[in-house]
Amino acid sequence: MEEMKVDKRYIQWEKRADNWMDAIRISAQPLLQEQKITTNYVEAMITNIQELGPYILIAPNVALPHARPEQGVNEIGLSVTVFQEMVFFDKAEAEKPSEAKIFICLAAKDSESHLNLLKEISSLIENEEMITRMMNTNSEEELHEIFE
Repeated sequence: MEEMKVDKRYIQWEKRADNWMDAIRISAQPLLQEQKITTNYVEAMITNIQELGPYILIAPNVALPHARPEQGVNEIGLSVTVFQEMVFFDKAEAEKPSEAKIFICLAAKDSESHLNLLKEISSLIENEEMITRMMNTNSEEELHEIFE
C-alpha cells in the first residue's frame, strides 16, 4: 500500500476544539496560511454541514471537511489535524458516527485532482493501524513521525 505523503506544514496536533465549526477552522489553518484556500472556502465547509448535516464523517473517527472548488480553492491541498479530544457534531443521525478526532481538510481544484486526493485519503483510512496510531499520538512530533 502506498504511504500518504503529507508535508509537515500541513500536519497539526491539537488538544481540543470548542465545537465542530472550530475544528474545521483549525483544520483549514495550514491551507489558509499557504493561501491554497480562502476564508470563503472555510465558511463554505461550515455552511454545507449546517445545511446537509455531518456528511464529512467518512469513517469512524475521521472527518473530511471540503467544499466545492469554486467556493475558494486557489491551489490543490490537503491538511491533517488530529485532536486529542473527540469533536462532536450535532444533528447527527443516531445510527451514524457523530464524532471525529482526525480531520483531513481537502482542497481540490477540479474533479481529477479531487479523485487523486480521495484515493490517497481512502488508502490512509483503510489503514486501521495508522488511524489508531494517529489517534493515540501525544504530540505533533509523534504525529509527524507517522507520516515520515
